[in-house]
This record gives sequence, structure tokens and C-alpha cells, in this order.
Amino acid sequence: MKRILFSAALNVLAATCFGQLGFDPHFDFTIESETVIVPESILQKQVIFNGGVDEVETTDTHGNPAGSFPAKQWHDFIGFTEDSETSDLGWLSVNHEMVQANDNVGDGGGMTVFKVKRDADTDSLIIVEQTLADGRTGYFFNVDFANNVGETGMNCGGIQSAADGRIWTAEEWFRYDNEHIYDDGEGVRDTLPFTIEGSGIDMADGETIEKYQNFNYMVEIDPREAVAVRKQYNWGRQPFEGGVVMPDNKTVYLGADNTPGIFTKFVADEAGDFTVGTTYFYKQDSEDKWIEIDNSDLDVMLHFQDYAIANGATMFNRLEWVVYNEEDGNVYITETGRDNPAARWNDELADGGVFPRHHVVRANNQFASGPDDLTYADYYGRVLKFDVSTNEFSTHIEGGPNFGADVSEEDYPSTHLSNPDGLGFITIDEVTYMLICEDLNGTSNGRMPMGYSNKTCELFMLDMRIQNPTLNDLIRIAQVPYGAEITGVRGTPDGKTILFNSQHPSGSNPYPYNNSCTIALTGFDKGFSGIPMIDKTVEELTLYPNPATSIVYMNKSTDVAIYNSNGDLINVLTSVDKINVSTLTPGTYYIQTSEKETKTLIIQ
Repeated sequence: MKRILFSAALNVLAATCFGQLGFDPHFDFTIESETVIVPESILQKQVIFNGGVDEVETTDTHGNPAGSFPAKQWHDFIGFTEDSETSDLGWLSVNHEMVQANDNVGDGGGMTVFKVKRDADTDSLIIVEQTLADGRTGYFFNVDFANNVGETGMNCGGIQSAADGRIWTAEEWFRYDNEHIYDDGEGVRDTLPFTIEGSGIDMADGETIEKYQNFNYMVEIDPREAVAVRKQYNWGRQPFEGGVVMPDNKTVYLGADNTPGIFTKFVADEAGDFTVGTTYFYKQDSEDKWIEIDNSDLDVMLHFQDYAIANGATMFNRLEWVVYNEEDGNVYITETGRDNPAARWNDELADGGVFPRHHVVRANNQFASGPDDLTYADYYGRVLKFDVSTNEFSTHIEGGPNFGADVSEEDYPSTHLSNPDGLGFITIDEVTYMLICEDLNGTSNGRMPMGYSNKTCELFMLDMRIQNPTLNDLIRIAQVPYGAEITGVRGTPDGKTILFNSQHPSGSNPYPYNNSCTIALTGFDKGFSGIPMIDKTVEELTLYPNPATSIVYMNKSTDVAIYNSNGDLINVLTSVDKINVSTLTPGTYYIQTSEKETKTLIIQ
């Protein structure tokens, strides 16, 4: 018997309706919604996992027998581990950032794993029934942290190994004492000292630490058996969010969601064995960029940031997702930003930390005296590129537009990027696209139109062939409803499906969008062609998308005149490769180049 999924195909249309160039998934920004919005095209949307509704199979926990109980909520990271032995697609691992005291599922945060396959007729995802080695049988399985690693907290981001699909969950929100983790009995109730056992890390096993010190690590899990493997005490204790294991199966890059956030590297002595190796922190102004930190000393690892800052670590403004791009071999990282970073990192500046170059440049451009100036703001964040060959950072795309004040609804831009968080890639028809999730830190300064307090978060695609992308290159493919954050984006290796979460939505939304849920958007292999690349040597002009609603891309840079259906001249643009048509009335228009080439354009 297969489990039937809650599924709503969105106006499934023939690909031919979208012309020879394929369908356009981009849609216009909607200020507020009660549902998850995705393109009205040939794509199909499925809610494949619903927090608080779908039940997970548990182990014996806190003296309570195994059984089936509602899953935790606040879905965040999504990991994918491919099944190379059967025709099934693989295992999905979904974090629960919610901290909750739960006798059956476990205290603190959590994680759920389940296996999926494709329906042979529709390509939709089907949850596979499994029986695990510990005897649990069902569709969804709670990862056993309680009996293996002493619980987890705030399971937020994580690691998807680029080498073999291994998965780690990140314990993000930093814990300072036992009272903090206890949270009046609503968090982790066992606050007795914790003795580390079974990690395989020599400096940690056998040591007894305060219970709160057993939180804020990367924690490896086995998605096939839904159990925790170890906490990576040798990578240091930090408010981790993102990381990636590189294809060599030895090098790990890690980001901490903090201001200051430290960028970390671990290099294993042997491929695949992450219990022994060398740990470093990033120091941009040093010759080799990486400074070794003593991971054989547990005290150093428990106070990782203090030691790194004292030795001149580079300070970032909330490093979140860390992902590897197979196409160019580099690592990309979201630096989410914060409204008032100086209030957070000036103490560490005095202790020895240093600012990355891009923040110094931004501060100078804002006429502030530096990133330590209390007037310095980083409202929108950015996506950073880390060149693994040079160990240098650059900005791949800056968030914004950068407004100095609130923006009225009438003047609100059609495309904006605020506080990028989740990050991923998908390759469709040999073209790689970056997937970017928003997580708004606030609603002021253009993150939402003036007067709207709801943080409407969006998911974008970005063609990685574009060398210097701008905000107008973003393709909006999803928005989440009232109260929700969009998280955990993951593309499947076959290029058919993009997975993402709607996290902590308003309970007043209609079912199923009143609970955190994991969503599959399938059909990108059925006619999606992306944006044509600019080539000044081509003769014939190509427009994409056509029909269009907002931005029209051209495959070459040229001068154009825009005429309406009556032949009236609407506008003249010089040396452009894209046209903003969001202000034009729906209808038929004609685009004529300086070479007198004319193309018909439909505005919807």
C-alpha cells in the first residue's frame, strides 16, 4: 500500500502553451497570502510532509515505549540522500527548529526522515513504507537523538555532503547556561552533567561537561535508520547553521549564524572519517587565510569563537547556508545580515576580530566611519562566493534594493531580495540554477511595503551562467503564507523537483498551510528553458519569457523601441539586455531594435 499525498496540481497545461522557449515559472510578488503560492504553469505542487499532523515512528524515549506520535514543527533544513540500490529516489531528512519538551519524540529540537520514490505516470513523489533495523515500521521516522547524543536544540540548517549524501543537522541558537536550555520546563528537562560517549573523537569521549555545553554542534545522522551518529565536538561549539562536505570527502566548510559569525574549515586525515583531522578558522588578512585551532583541547572547542576572535578571525554578519556548486567548483554562502551589526560585533572587534573587506567597502559607501559605526546597517544581506582555489570571498549577488527608508506600496519594486537564508542548486537541461530562500529580519526599509507587518518570504532561482547577476535576474518561484519563513530548499539530482519548507505559518491559515509543511514542486524537466544568455554575435533577437508579466530578457544587448498594438511609441531604451514591462497594460506590443528587427511581445 502506498501513502496518498495531499496534492494540488496547479492548472496543469500543455508545454506548448508557453511557446517554443518553454514555460516561465516567474510570477508577480503578492504582498500577503494564506497559502503557498507557486507558478501557474505545468508544475505540480504537493505537500508531502505536514508537521503536527503526520505521525512519526519513535523509539523508546524517556522511559516511554515506542509508538506513533505527531511530528514536531518548524521545518527547516532538507537533506537528500540518494538510493543507489533500488529504483526509489532516496531519503529526505527534515529539521525541526522548534524546541519542545516531548515525552515521546524527545526534548529540544528534532528531525524527521522518510523515503520517497516517483510515481511512474505523473512524476509526483510517493512516500515509501519502510521497516528499519530497530523494528520501526511506517512512513515517517523520528531521528533518535535522546538515546544517542543527549538531545539536540534548535535544529536549523545542516550539511549535505557533496561526496556521498551524508547528512548533519545544525544546532543553531546558542545556549549559555542550563536555565537557557530548560526554558521553564518547555525545552530540555534533563540538565544533569553530560558524559560524552561513543563519538569516536578521542579528546571528547569520557569527558563530562555541563548539559548546556552539549548543544551547538553539527550532529551527523543516518537517514536510512533514523538515528543520530555523533556530535562533532572536534569542529567546535558554535551557533552553526550551514556547512558542506566537499567532493574530496575530507574538507568541510562551516558557517555560524552569529554576529560575528566565524567561517570554519575542517580537513579529515582520511576521506570519510571526520573523527580525526585539523580544524581552522578563516582570517582574511593572513597569508594563508586559514589559522589552525587546537581541536585536541576540549576547552578550546567549547569556547571556539573566543579563541578564534582573540587570534584575529574574520567577522561576518550571520553566515547561514553553505553549499557547493558542482558546475564551477566553488562554495556559496548566504550572509543574512542584521539591522545593527555594530551593536553585536564591536566587543569582538576590541578583542581582536577583523572585518571582511566587503563590509569595510559598504560602510565607506554609506558614509559611515566603518562597520563599527553604530549607524552602519546591513538590512538586506547577500550571497557570497568563496573561491576554493584562492580562499577569497566576493559578493555574488547583493540583497536590496538598498532603501534608506520605508517604501510605499505604490513605489515598491517588482523584484527584491531581503535577508537570503536557505541556499541550494538544481541543474535543469545542463543549466545550473541557484535556489535562494528569503528570511526577513524585519519589514522596514523596503523589506516589505510600508504599512505591512507580515514578513512575506519568497523563493528565487538564479541562472548561474550570468556572470554579474542583478536583482532583475531573479526568477520568483514560490511564496509562503502569513507568518511563515521559506526554508530548506533542495533540488533533486534528476532536475525534476524543487523541495522547500513553509516554516511556522499562522495557525489561522487554511489547512494544510496552518502547520509547517514540506512541499515538492515538480515538472522543471517539462519545458523550462530558463533565460537566454546574452551573445552580442547573434543576429536574431530572442525574448524570454513571452508572454511576460514583469521582466523580459533578451539574448543580446541592443537599443530597442517599444510600440503598442496601435503603433504608438511607448519607450526607447539604449544598450539594454532586459526590459521591465511590469507597468505596461496587458496586451500586444512590438519590440524593434536599432537594426530594424521587430518582435511581437505579449504582456499578461
